[in-house]
Formats: sequence, C-alpha cells, structure tokens
Amino acid sequence: MLVLVADKFEESGLEGLKKLGLDVDFKPDLVGDALTDALSAGGHEILIVRSTEVKKDSIDKSRLSLIIRAGSGYNTIDVAAASERGIRVTNCPGKNAQAVAELAFGLMIACDRRIADNTSDLRNGHWNKKKYSQAKGLFGRTLGLIGMGRISQEMVTRAHAFGMNITAFSRWMTPETAAAMDIGRAASLEELAKTSDFVSVHLSLNSTTKGVLDKKFFDALKPGSVFVNTSRGEVVNQEDFLAALGEGKFFAGLDVFEGEPKSAVADYDGPIKDFPNVYCTHHIGASTEQAQEAVSEETVRIVREYMLSGIVPNVVNVAKGEQANFLLIVRHADKVGVLAHVFDVLKNENVNVQEMENVVLGGSHSAIAQIAIDNALSKEGLVKIKDNSSIFDATCMAIQK
Repeated sequence: MLVLVADKFEESGLEGLKKLGLDVDFKPDLVGDALTDALSAGGHEILIVRSTEVKKDSIDKSRLSLIIRAGSGYNTIDVAAASERGIRVTNCPGKNAQAVAELAFGLMIACDRRIADNTSDLRNGHWNKKKYSQAKGLFGRTLGLIGMGRISQEMVTRAHAFGMNITAFSRWMTPETAAAMDIGRAASLEELAKTSDFVSVHLSLNSTTKGVLDKKFFDALKPGSVFVNTSRGEVVNQEDFLAALGEGKFFAGLDVFEGEPKSAVADYDGPIKDFPNVYCTHHIGASTEQAQEAVSEETVRIVREYMLSGIVPNVVNVAKGEQANFLLIVRHADKVGVLAHVFDVLKNENVNVQEMENVVLGGSHSAIAQIAIDNALSKEGLVKIKDNSSIFDATCMAIQK
C-alpha cells in the first residue's frame, strides 16, 4: 500500500508508517497542480496532509481510498468531492487541544499586558511605564468561551487555575454539564459578549458557524474587553469585524483570520496588520512538538486500524444514518449468500441501504444484521426476506428522530 505524505510530518510518524509495511512517499512541499500530478501518476491509496489544500481536481484524478488530515479541522479538504468518489476523510480531533489552549491564554495575557508593544517600544529605545501600567489582569475576571469542544475544556482547566469566572455558549451543553464543570451558561452569543471581559472562540467551521460572529456580537462586547480567535477565521464576519476593530472598543488576539497566507512563508498586506489594537500570531496554535507528536501517533493509529479492520477512526464524511428512516433487523444463520438474498429484496423494492452492522454470535452459527434504510419495506418485501430457510426472523421499524 502506497502512502503520500504531502506536508510536514514528524519523523516518528514516518517511521511508524514504515513499520506497518507501507511504502511511504514523503513530499512535504507538494501544493496545487504538483499535488494533482503526484496523485494522478503515483497510485497512492492514502494521502496525509496538515495545512495543504486538497481540491476536487486532485481528488478526481487520484486512486485514493483515504485522506487523513493530521490535525483537527478539515476545511482545507474538499470533503464533498471525496464523498462523491467514495473516499473516506478522517482527522485527529483533540490531539492539539492543549497546544491551542496554551496559545489562546498567551494571546489573552499578551493583549491585556500589551506585551508586544512593550517589547517593540523598548527595542526602539522608548520607556513608557505609565502607558503600560493599565492592565486589567485575569484574576476575578470573566472568560466567555464560544463552543465547548476539547480545546474549550482545556481552557476551563486553565481559567480556573487563574482564578477566573467562566461562562460558555454551546448548543450541546446541558445545565448539568455546566454545573459539573463549574461554569455558567449564556443563552446567546450577545449575552456572552455583554458579560465577558475576555472572549475566546473555539468553533469548528461549517455551514452553521460561518460568519456567525457578526455586528450584533461585536456591538455587544464590553468596552476594553479582549477577543481571541484561535479556531477559524471564517467564523467571523470579516466586514463586521473590521468595522468593529476600527472603533477601537476592544483588543483582539488572533491566530487565524480571513485572508491569511496559505504558504508557510509569504508577504502579507491585508487589513489586519494596520490595526494597533490587534495582536496576530501566524496560525501556530497546534505548532508545538508535543502536539505534533500526538497528531503523528494518532495518524499512524488510524492507518493501522484501516489496514487491520477496514474501519476508519474519526471519519468525517460518513452519513451515520442521517438519511435513514427505518431499521431492518434480520436474525439469520451465519451462511454465505443470506445477506445477498436480503439485499436482492431491498434492490427490487428500490430501498437504499444507509448503514449496516452484522454481528456474528458466539459459535459462529447465527448472526443479527441491523440495516438502516431510507424507505419502509413493504409487507410483501418482508415476506420475501423471510422466505429463506437460513433466516429466522425479520422486522422493520421506524427510526425515532
């Protein structure tokens, strides 16, 4: 099996892949047409990337069966194009959570203490203790967290250590979960903005989060507050954000922003650089040795599981029965051709299978198949399924959603 690693990757990860008996093609500088050409000519089955964009053209001309994003977000991969080609896409969620949380806190403190401006002035021969002695401090202040995934949970641990109060906005967090974590719950983004001295964003990018932080949110921020984004630049409405920054009401610490350069080294002449109330790092949230070792270890684990069982951990483009409305349960003898008989009946009834699990019971004499399907099976169809000496029973029920 041939693997293309088209990005920076830890040596330990490369060695781990080779120990699995894989042929590893390590070409960390492939981008654009060069990536497309390599995939088109190479016959690679697995592609591993970090920040490298994987576009539709590259996917369509490949023979890939698996794309691994060696990190958490996967918005740089055309997941829809991969799905059309039957290529699974997976990632390494949570493995960089500690690193991102550390940087978010670094940006919070840097903004509050104006550390970069302190350093710049001193290097230019200026001493201004009066100007830089007006920090609010973190102790006793309120940190507002947007999103409550693994990175935010790491933020909670650190915020408690700093003696901060914590409020979060999350659609999935229950009152019981918030109470267990000793944090408050905001009913809306605007409520969180109004009550927080520091706001830290930890959202994945999808159709519901793109541009979700808009004028209403930025207008609600407290004067003198600090806004930190280490998630994705696109969750911020760029036009509204720039207008709000121009008013100078709050300070921003950004590791991500719209229009950031795609390559590791590049010129930048975008608008963010012109705001004195913005501190920017260079999309380095996950860029610690600890985080990258953890990501490479997880990547090797994903490949190992795929090779041994065909199962892909953390897959992001499997429907998980989203379109399935009914569940067909078939108890049957563990014999060749039984499930083929079931599928023939489904085909004739124009019923599509969305997901399936077939569990063989002890002794390997019988099994239970659970088949998620998009439409109800007719009574006649059930009778046809049962009309097989190797099938003990079959039932079809609606899925509760």
